[in-house]
Amino acid sequence: MKSTHTAFIALGSNLGDPESQVRRGFAALAELPQTRLEAASSLYRSAPVGHADQPDFINAVAQLSTGLAPQALLAALLAVEARFGRERSFANAPRTLDLDLLLYDAVTLSEPGLSVPHPRMHQRAFVLAPLTEIAPDCVIPGLGPAADWLTRCAGQSISRLAPC
Repeated sequence: MKSTHTAFIALGSNLGDPESQVRRGFAALAELPQTRLEAASSLYRSAPVGHADQPDFINAVAQLSTGLAPQALLAALLAVEARFGRERSFANAPRTLDLDLLLYDAVTLSEPGLSVPHPRMHQRAFVLAPLTEIAPDCVIPGLGPAADWLTRCAGQSISRLAPC
């Protein structure tokens, strides 16, 4: 890889065998071009957000080193979701595999279809707990330490399942 960047990706699933889907999601991330999987968090179970009438989610976060630009990385993530059968029937719908680009270096980016840092990551324990597990000193550009935001999400239901 010529120029590498650090990216954090949130993984989530609540259809099929969610634990297996997330584990397979880590493997798919490791196979992306110009990309290396540097760290994989434990798996976490969380209650759904938004549309509550659906199964609990299994969530995790991956740290990648990548030579892909943010837009190319997003395109690769969407292709993996499609390969896993992801359907976007409505907002917060159940899903086979959801991959969200959370952070890309210390970049702040807002363009159609892509916002970095992810605009709601600081409000979600199911993102912050696995993120701070693998990157305890992680800072969300423009917002500050991820660990500080995790303490503000203390009332959200999340439980750690198993290391990957």
